[in-house]
Amino acid sequence: MLTNQNQQSGSLKLGNIRRKAVNVGENQLVTTEYLNDSPNFPLVIKPAVKGVDLLTWAKSNREFLQTELLKYAAILFRGFNVTSIEEFEQIIAAICGEALEYRYRASPRTQVAGRIYTSTDYPADQSIFPHNEHAYSPTFPLKIFFFCLTPPAQGGETPIGNCRQVFANIDPKIKEKFIERKVMYMRNFGDGFGLPWQTVFQSTEKAKVEEYCTKNGIDFEWKEGDKLRTRQVGPAIIKHPITREMVWFNHATFFHVSTLEAKIRNSLLSSFKEEDLPTNTYYGDGSVIEPEGLEHLRQAYQQQMVSFTWEKGDVLMLDNMLAIHARNPFVPPRKILVGMAEPYTPSVAV
Repeated sequence: MLTNQNQQSGSLKLGNIRRKAVNVGENQLVTTEYLNDSPNFPLVIKPAVKGVDLLTWAKSNREFLQTELLKYAAILFRGFNVTSIEEFEQIIAAICGEALEYRYRASPRTQVAGRIYTSTDYPADQSIFPHNEHAYSPTFPLKIFFFCLTPPAQGGETPIGNCRQVFANIDPKIKEKFIERKVMYMRNFGDGFGLPWQTVFQSTEKAKVEEYCTKNGIDFEWKEGDKLRTRQVGPAIIKHPITREMVWFNHATFFHVSTLEAKIRNSLLSSFKEEDLPTNTYYGDGSVIEPEGLEHLRQAYQQQMVSFTWEKGDVLMLDNMLAIHARNPFVPPRKILVGMAEPYTPSVAV
């Protein structure tokens, strides 16, 4: 997937903050706040007194954070003076355990230290459509973290959306059709667009690629010129492992060629046959997803997006099943780093 329809106009820009205090233990070290015009999403946690160390505080309040994240789906930590990549990775470990290696990739990222990566390395003038991280993958992270090391000169927000509201806004008839038919992801590697299979699978050995595909029920086909095509069928809706609520969790919209910005979409369609596109989606039986259905889904995502201006040292934590994220175009410099945690492989698909 390269770039997606501009979401900046569809995001609600949130700047000011409403405050409420929260008691954590005997000493009130932090306060929680909400961004104006966005009740309960995201929750903003700030130090109530000077010198509160986020890493130390998070270690002592892990259960509190896990509970609040399930309730609010997104937490923004602001004002804690987080300054280094190492500290960011330690914060992830304090809350969720060791950060994950980025495997079975779909977007270009640069590994900066440990298991911390750049946010998607797409050109600054392009937007990225709302999505759950790795929703196409048999195994995906339950948590995703963002860290603002260098705020954008302009723009570059990371809009987020509440998946509970997205799910509620989808037409029941569309839900039922996807539940029945599921989603097929078709991906092509080595054609000069998108990531090469060696990067996606983090291996140069075809045997290891085939082993991964076979283990995860992914059909694969080696094409002429050391190219690869895969087809993978997955659910559109799955159950959250903790809350047990049903969640709209897939890449049917994000991977579909119609979601690309018109200039790039037209360029790809003029250069490739449909079956050779870097990514595209169908119903699980291989039939075409109706254009009106895809447009309805795009609107369901877009209507829920809210954004805030990044500040240096911000750390954003999302429940990856309950919150979606995107990216607005920006004027460099911008350095937003990403870490993922808590791998999850659903055992029963809906």
